[in-house]
Amino acid sequence: MPFTALNSRMVEARIAPGQRMFSQRGAMLAYRGEVTFTPNIQGGQGGLGSMIGRRVAGEATPLMTVEGSGTVMFGHGGHHVHLVDLTGDTLYVEADRLLAFDGSLTQGTMFLGSQGGVMGMVRGQATGQGLFTTTLQGHGSAAVMAHGGVVELPITPQRPVHVDPQAYVAHRGEVRNRLSTAIGWRELIGRGSGEAFQLELSGQGTVYVQASEEKL
Repeated sequence: MPFTALNSRMVEARIAPGQRMFSQRGAMLAYRGEVTFTPNIQGGQGGLGSMIGRRVAGEATPLMTVEGSGTVMFGHGGHHVHLVDLTGDTLYVEADRLLAFDGSLTQGTMFLGSQGGVMGMVRGQATGQGLFTTTLQGHGSAAVMAHGGVVELPITPQRPVHVDPQAYVAHRGEVRNRLSTAIGWRELIGRGSGEAFQLELSGQGTVYVQASEEKL
């Protein structure tokens, strides 16, 4: 894994000649060595198609290409940082939660309606995340941001996981998502917690949940 956690809110990445990384603009805190930071206009590793998809989807969080030889420290807004190591599978995550990721990963954009049908679209509207999400696929690592830290919950065919949509950070693997209602008698008489919707994730994979219902 190219990232090393310095504390719960900062990570360090080692850059070697011939390799590159991508990060959010403004995420570099400090660096050592001969490292360059170049605004990326091609949507990351996905190229022009990824850039167009991100623009259409509103997933156009500006990226920097990081190259050279040295080490770079990343962090942003004091948010907690969680590291994800991919081994050929796909990570689904909102673009504004991506702090930095390995240049070996292929970036794309997926329409939520294609993963959960109409309910996938409803989920995007209910969570305020829009109708699209960013994908990272391949072998490499990514650093994602969250409020209050992150826990990893396994998803199996026998044990789906229900998550408050506002606490959802990302997921990976062969996972289907469906937005379900959880309206009971407490909600009907005005005594509920306000959690009228739940995001149900089923299949085989992992979901990342933050310890907060606050958006970045």
